[in-house]
Amino acid sequence: MPEFSDFIVYADESGDHGLVSIDPEYPVFALTFCVLRKADYSGTVVPAVQKFKFGIWGHDAVILHEHEIRKSKGPFAMLLTDRALRERFYDELNGLIEAAPMTIFASVIDKQRLRARYADPWNPYEIALLFCMERLHGMLTAEAQHGRTIHVIFESRGKKEDAELELEFRRIAGNDGHWGYKRRDFSLFDFQPVFMPKAANAAGLQLADLTARPIALSQLRPNQPNRAFDIIRPKLGGLKCFP
Repeated sequence: MPEFSDFIVYADESGDHGLVSIDPEYPVFALTFCVLRKADYSGTVVPAVQKFKFGIWGHDAVILHEHEIRKSKGPFAMLLTDRALRERFYDELNGLIEAAPMTIFASVIDKQRLRARYADPWNPYEIALLFCMERLHGMLTAEAQHGRTIHVIFESRGKKEDAELELEFRRIAGNDGHWGYKRRDFSLFDFQPVFMPKAANAAGLQLADLTARPIALSQLRPNQPNRAFDIIRPKLGGLKCFP
């Protein structure tokens, strides 16, 4: 039987990683790793998320999705019509994220600058993934997790995309990264990717989803008020912006 790590990682992204057609209004790609102790996740975070949902909707089947919340769509439509409920929702959601005992590693890639600087740039997802895994490696080393299996949970995007991401993930985990001047021995840990559909309603994936866009906006529009990022900032164990 493998020896499992004390930690679990949930990953999500904001923006697309394509370089052919870049949205001038949102020319960035961000990847975030939310790292939690399993004891904290199962004992504190999951119950807190469920309690929040029970208080707002009376059940825990709703999936917290940053885009739908921002647009007041689906189960969040009531945020448009009920001011008191909207204020309560955001106060409690902010409190939930603020209290979550997690460390966040994130990378934001400026796609326009990347394309301008390099004649044949690597995929922004691959670059961001390497940066996040480097920082995760550092944390696991400090926590003496050598030799243990560490699972990184990604939201499933479809068979083809999942296969492409898994291939790149395993390249990095196998010390076969294609670029970068840093050399970390990822083989000291047993990194394993897991792909989970959004419908699985995993609290960790929802936390990761709620952190990705505020982190991206903090770099894209640094002078714009960003309450969500202010809450996230103390949890950042590393934020790499490139190039």
